[in-house]
Amino acid sequence: MAGVCTRVTRNLNMEKLRNGYLFPEIAMRELEHMKKYPTAKVISLGIGDTTEPIPDVVTSSMANHARRLSTVEGYRGYGAEQGNKALRKAIAETLYGDLPIKDTEIFVSDGSQCDISRLQLLLGSNVTIAVQDPTFPAYIDSSVIIGQTGDFQDETGKYQNIEYMPCRPQNNFFPDLTTTATTDVIFICSPNNPTGHAASRKQLEQLVEFARANGSIIIFDSAYAAYVTDDSPRSIFEIPGAREVAIEISSFSKFAGFTGVRLGWTVVPDELLFSNGFPVIKDFNRIVCTCFNGASSVAQAGGLACLSSDGLMAVQSVVDYYKENAKILGDTFTSLGLDVYGGINAPYAWVHFPGMKSWDVFTELLEKTHIITVPGCGFGPGGEEHIRVSAFGHRECILEASRRLKSLLS
Repeated sequence: MAGVCTRVTRNLNMEKLRNGYLFPEIAMRELEHMKKYPTAKVISLGIGDTTEPIPDVVTSSMANHARRLSTVEGYRGYGAEQGNKALRKAIAETLYGDLPIKDTEIFVSDGSQCDISRLQLLLGSNVTIAVQDPTFPAYIDSSVIIGQTGDFQDETGKYQNIEYMPCRPQNNFFPDLTTTATTDVIFICSPNNPTGHAASRKQLEQLVEFARANGSIIIFDSAYAAYVTDDSPRSIFEIPGAREVAIEISSFSKFAGFTGVRLGWTVVPDELLFSNGFPVIKDFNRIVCTCFNGASSVAQAGGLACLSSDGLMAVQSVVDYYKENAKILGDTFTSLGLDVYGGINAPYAWVHFPGMKSWDVFTELLEKTHIITVPGCGFGPGGEEHIRVSAFGHRECILEASRRLKSLLS
């Protein structure tokens, strides 16, 4: 029996969203598969959720902080919405080093994906945006919800009023800025999710020059910076002039295994100004103070421990573990004659299956190997014919997945 309706109309922007969000859709299909094959051992190489335990040096700090909360001397309630000052300072000094990033420009949060939505609230519905194609779905979906886009076009697989910047092997997975239309905001993820490509210094210099020439703001997602092994920049602020045109979001999730703990940060430079000369940082501070009560003090204690000398060594060893997983998976697909990208500066391999629909590849691998992957089309039309494979997994699962894939595809 239907319930009684209210007078409140549905947000029309929600009606524009395509079906379910990508990862819940995958979870639903996984659940259906497990009902069909209740005894199968399903291996997930899909959602980018970390699997290895958080190092003891970090969890001990969180546990000690939590215990102090049960004492009169150690109890603290609300903290600063912008984050613990000691943590903000540690992020600036430890992760940005010699770069001119001030602790007052760092806003600690409950994760970079949450900050994407807060930035959309900051920017409002009247801006135009550009995204890489393929791209992380949250950039697009949050743009749809806030009202920046038109309707979804089935024939193109794109939303109206979004500039999709093709990122393919042919252009080294970076937009051709000579053919990119000018927009107010440019979303860039490097190292990239899903392709695994880390933008070169030259590519980012071109991007900053492009933004400066057009008066655009770059939102630079550096959530996977800890996985960079070559000389690719880990921060947009390594590029001269970026402080006047860029915001950076980042996270402890993939760096320290905080996917469940929830901790991230956003850097908004003092020099970044709106068209009327008003500092962006002042409005973002207002958004944060209005919409957020600050990150968990327990999580922030863990973040501080991650940035200690012992903590950095411990979390880097886990990052190295995932990077070795990525190498195993990349070598597996390469040995089967498939083109594989990423997996060096990122925990993802981007695998090409020529002529095949990506959901068909997903379904075949799930049905025949009981392995979960992510269909590339979920990241935009440019992801068709590809799957994203995550290196987050226990080593024995990665090795077993490699054996199953070789058995099927060879």
